[in-house]
Amino acid sequence: MARKRAKSALADVPVINPSQLGGIETSVLDNGPGRGVRIAWINTGGGLRYKVVIDRGLDIADAELMGESLTWHSLTGITSPSLAYSRGIDWLRGFYGGLLVSCGPLHTGAPFEENGVEYGLHGTHSHTRAIVETIENPDPKAGKGEMRISGLVRTAMVFNPNVELRRTISSMLGENSICVHDKFTNRGNKPIEHAWLLHINFGYPLLEPGASTYCYKGKLTYRGDSVDWFGKRKDFRAAPKPLESHRGRGEVFTYIDPPTDSKGMVTCGLVNKKRGFAVRIEFTKKDYARLGNWQHWGPDGSYTGALEPMTGGVEGRPVDRERGWVKYLKPGQSVDHRCTITATNDKGDIDRLLRLNR
Repeated sequence: MARKRAKSALADVPVINPSQLGGIETSVLDNGPGRGVRIAWINTGGGLRYKVVIDRGLDIADAELMGESLTWHSLTGITSPSLAYSRGIDWLRGFYGGLLVSCGPLHTGAPFEENGVEYGLHGTHSHTRAIVETIENPDPKAGKGEMRISGLVRTAMVFNPNVELRRTISSMLGENSICVHDKFTNRGNKPIEHAWLLHINFGYPLLEPGASTYCYKGKLTYRGDSVDWFGKRKDFRAAPKPLESHRGRGEVFTYIDPPTDSKGMVTCGLVNKKRGFAVRIEFTKKDYARLGNWQHWGPDGSYTGALEPMTGGVEGRPVDRERGWVKYLKPGQSVDHRCTITATNDKGDIDRLLRLNR
C-alpha cells in the first residue's frame, strides 16, 4: 500500500508550483472515435504516469513507468461511451485495453438472458460517464503528498436497479502506486445482484515473449477449454512466443484461489525479468474472493493478458448462481472494494514477486 511522506520532508521541497513535481491535469480528447471524452493525466512524480478516462467509468487507459508502457492497447482506441455495446459481445467494440477496465456492477463475464432481459459481456460500467466530485492535487508546502480524483458512476433506471458507485483513485507524490477504492450503494428499493471484476491488462514491453512471467500462488480451477495449458504445462505462467492457436479469439483462462498473508492480503503481479520492471497487485480476499488469469498470446500485435480480482466469475451470472457466487445488495446497503496497483523496478520487489512462483 502507498505510504505517506513525512510532512517536514514535503515542506522542504524547493518549488513554488507543485505541478512541477506531479499531480492531476484534466483535458478532453479532440480527435478520433473518443472525441469529446474527458480524461485526467496523473503524474506521480516517481516515474509512474497514467490516464484516467472519466467518461469510461473512471477506468485507466495508458500507464507507463519511466516512459515504458505497462499495458496493452487494442486497435479500437478509446471510444465514446455507448450503451449500444451492452448486448452480446459488442462490449469488445469499445474494449480499448488499458491498465484497468472494470466489469459489472450487476454481472460479469459472458452474455446471457435472464427473465426476458439480455445482459451483455462484462456489464455496462465501462460505457458509463462519471460525475466528477473532487480533484485534489498535492501541496508540498502544506505537507500534502496525496493526489486523488473521485467521482460517481451510476447504473440506474426508473424503478430498479439503481446502484451508485463512488470511485476514488489516488497516488502519493514520488511513489508509483495507484490505489483504487470502489464503494457501491444500492439506492433502489429492491435487492439487486452485485458483481465486480477488475480487468488489469498487460502488454509490451512489460509483457514480452521469453522475458515475462505472471506471479501468483494458489489452487487453479481452469476453464474447460484451458485444461491442456494450465493442467499439463509447468511453465503456464511464462510468456511464450505468439501462438497460431490464439489467432482470432484463441485464449486460455484459469481461476486462482490465492493464499493471504496475516492481514488477509493477496499479492500477485507480472515481472519482465529481462528489462527489470514489474507490476504488483494487492487486494484483500474479503473484497475480491478470487483471482483470474486471462492469457491471449495472439500474433501480429494481439498479444496480451490480464490478472483479474473478482467477486464472481466469467461464464455469466446463471453459472455464478449455480456456484453460489452471486452477491446481493439490500436497499441502502453499501460494499467496499479496494485494490492497489504498483509499478516497480526495485530488485527486492521483483524478487519477492518471483518467489510467489516457487
